[in-house]
Amino acid sequence: MRLPLSFAALVAGLAQTQAQYLINELSFGYGSRISPEGSQSIPNFALQGRPNVPELLSNKVILTPVAPGNQRGAVWADKPLYPQNWIADVEFRASGPERGGGNLNIWLVRDGAHVIGSDSVYTAGRFEGLALVIDQHSGSGGMLRGFLNDGTTEYRTHHNVDNLAFGHCAFSYRNLGRPTQIKLRHSESKFSVEVAGRLCFESDRIRLPSGYNFGISAASADNPDSFEIFKLVVLTGDNSQADSSNNQQESNQQQQQQQQQQQQRMIFGRSGQTVVEDPYDNIIPDAEADTITSSKAQFADLHNRLQSVNHHLSSIFRSLSQNAAVDEQRHAEASVMLGEIKGLLTRLEKLEVLEHRVSDVEREMRSMRHEMAGRLQASENSIKYHVDDKHETLAKNVQAHTKSGHTRLILVVVGSQMLLAGAYAMYKRRKTSPKKYL
Repeated sequence: MRLPLSFAALVAGLAQTQAQYLINELSFGYGSRISPEGSQSIPNFALQGRPNVPELLSNKVILTPVAPGNQRGAVWADKPLYPQNWIADVEFRASGPERGGGNLNIWLVRDGAHVIGSDSVYTAGRFEGLALVIDQHSGSGGMLRGFLNDGTTEYRTHHNVDNLAFGHCAFSYRNLGRPTQIKLRHSESKFSVEVAGRLCFESDRIRLPSGYNFGISAASADNPDSFEIFKLVVLTGDNSQADSSNNQQESNQQQQQQQQQQQQRMIFGRSGQTVVEDPYDNIIPDAEADTITSSKAQFADLHNRLQSVNHHLSSIFRSLSQNAAVDEQRHAEASVMLGEIKGLLTRLEKLEVLEHRVSDVEREMRSMRHEMAGRLQASENSIKYHVDDKHETLAKNVQAHTKSGHTRLILVVVGSQMLLAGAYAMYKRRKTSPKKYL
């Protein structure tokens, strides 16, 4: 008997389908709200950004705003991913002007919050893990590319980062008005990436180690694209690992409650009222020495009081051990905070060096201005001196030449007039003289 094609495909799909369990500590956006009402943070996630921290709303995280440009934002999971078989579902939306630019990066790297932060794949240094980049590569309408690094390649100084991609596919993602789904699948047999329900690329040679952190970062250009993240949901087929991850907070709360119950035990009296027993209170009441008349009673009283002291010491030791555990946890938290503060201090040191350099440049500019003013004043005085000297000499020369020139000019004019008068007299004389006829 041959089954219909659609029914056979359905049976095969059901046979391959495995139960998936949600990892709460690595997921957000699967409920009605991303964060609790009134909170400015996502549980089990950290927000980073330059120069501003991403804006957190009830149903989305705005990594890069519509304006201004050149913004960076990121969201990182605090806890690492340990299962080998997992599915990560990301929904994002990109909107902006016609020629807007920017990129979205989906990370699964070791210690990503400190190694990557809010960088993109083009500005990141050495990292260990996977990076998926969504941008308008080579003028395309949209492209998703995958990058791997084992910690030996520094991407920010690489001459051509684009050639390091191991897989890619083209798809449109800008100004769609709806979220776009990116789904990552990892198992012991293969790794695949799906975009909007269709396969983008897959490989059976990729194995990502455990202990890496999920993160999403975005960077905008001068004409910015706004990248919004609606959810990051991580599923696994291993129920035990999912339960251990999901119930870790509950177990911590139960341990704290048990510790409180150990410190303060509840006793119900005859009247039904609840009485709190202080473990450091004296259980045996004080008694007068005259009431103990026999050695047996004295031994019994001493025995009971030694037992009471032993109980008190046990309670003290339990409290000390509990306080030691709390101190270790706080020490670990303080160490993490100190590491973050050291990272910020290194940036402050760079700012201090830059401030010193600016001060040096300012001092050099001031000295250069004073030197230029002195040189200009000296040049002005020198030019003034030379001009005055030359002007006086020129005036004397002109005056000397002017005197002799006037006398000669007068003599020339008078002489020419006399010569003309003589010539005119001779002409008249000849004209009036009698004519001789032959």
